[in-house]
Amino acid sequence: MTDLHRLSVREMAEGLKSAQFSSRELTQHYLDRIAKIDQQVKSYVTVTAEHALAQADAADTALKSGQATALTGIPLAHKDIFCTQGIKTTAGSKILDNFISPYDATVVVKAKTAGLVTLGKVNMDEFAMGSTSESSYYGATKNPWNLDCVPGGSSGGSAAAVAADLAPFATGTDTGGSIRQPASFCGLTGLKPTYGRVSRFGMIAYASSLDQGGPMARSAEDCAYLMNVMAGHDQKDSTSVQKDADDYVANLNATTVKGLRIGIPKQYFNVAGLDTDVKARVEESLKKLEDMGATLVEIDLNMTDAYVPTYYLIAPAEASSNLQRYDGVRYGYRAENPKDILDLYKRSRSEGFGAEVQRRILIGTYALSAGYYDAYYVKAQKVRRLIQQDFLKAFESVDVIAAPSAPTTAYKIGASLDPVEMYLGDIYTIAVNLAGLPAINTPVGFDANNLPVGLQLIGNYWSESQLLSVVHQYQQATDWHTKRAAIAEENT
Repeated sequence: MTDLHRLSVREMAEGLKSAQFSSRELTQHYLDRIAKIDQQVKSYVTVTAEHALAQADAADTALKSGQATALTGIPLAHKDIFCTQGIKTTAGSKILDNFISPYDATVVVKAKTAGLVTLGKVNMDEFAMGSTSESSYYGATKNPWNLDCVPGGSSGGSAAAVAADLAPFATGTDTGGSIRQPASFCGLTGLKPTYGRVSRFGMIAYASSLDQGGPMARSAEDCAYLMNVMAGHDQKDSTSVQKDADDYVANLNATTVKGLRIGIPKQYFNVAGLDTDVKARVEESLKKLEDMGATLVEIDLNMTDAYVPTYYLIAPAEASSNLQRYDGVRYGYRAENPKDILDLYKRSRSEGFGAEVQRRILIGTYALSAGYYDAYYVKAQKVRRLIQQDFLKAFESVDVIAAPSAPTTAYKIGASLDPVEMYLGDIYTIAVNLAGLPAINTPVGFDANNLPVGLQLIGNYWSESQLLSVVHQYQQATDWHTKRAAIAEENT
């Protein structure tokens, strides 16, 4: 069968259970596509073909014996930030190029328990610091819609793999938009859950109070299937919340768009740099939701100007603390022939970390240094609380908040954006992480260059089911999520 990659996750599950095809056949189909197509896309850092086929055979045995779960035998890709036992885990960095994790992240354990098949580990911005996936030690991943463009970041490998049909769905992480922005750039659905909803154990840390794992797939339905696997309390993660996860698949039709109050922040649609095509497609999608029965309510989010400076103090500060463990002593890259311990530290880190990671470590270390801690880091945390309160006030009068996921479509690879320009591109996504809220991207059309545009819906705490349901209803009434890039149409 040459078109297995066209099936939805639900259709794959039904096909496996009715023995229309085996997990080995499905897995081999994806491995063949990766071998043929990924040399152009460069989404995978590590392809685990032998491991995947062994998992597929075990899945087939479970399917035949009636021991299968809802997703047994379906392949997926893991962002290379999740530790995988016996498989290289790099976080896109030279400093971890030789790191074989001795344990699995909780998300990986849950995927194995659900019977999912790991195709491999996909590329990302180094330590999740970036919006293009160009900062990876393994080179830039390409956007399947236009190979001259970036797929977004930091979960660019996850987005590109799914958009090129090199995996049915993928895990991602979102510290300031790293699921939603690449989902927008690649025409996918991507959910950033409430902070604490998905375990961070075994997920290599960038900024501990902001990082959150989530699913990336073509549709809200596919995301719901993976969210059912990823969500839940974990005793190994002190930031994991003791709150039962929903059945996100069962709840896909639980929220009706009719009567839904959608907040439209006027500040978001007056941002300098908002592309006219992006604005038009987002407004068209909101009109569609209004036609489906939603009510559009103009709201004020008065802290908008504080988003970028607040985020780019807190995130680098936490990064500088988290990344101090990479010292060339215990594991990872080690400088050759160090003169003394100081030389070992300095050269291991300067040779092992890329430019963007070094930039953020230096910013964060400065913000945390004596004499500046109160002026920068503490003040940023106070402003963070004001940003959270701004959202909570808005949710008193609306159910969800709508915004573009990014002010532009995908950039050209190698575009001469200075760091500040790149950081400003996160304007619509970073506040959600600062406040710990859930948010989702859905594709809503294309710009004049046939690059995907995304709509972001932001929910109140623990409203992942509502967000998935609203997007599912929208996707039942539109077909943007079914569009495929030319490279994805290639059959093996």
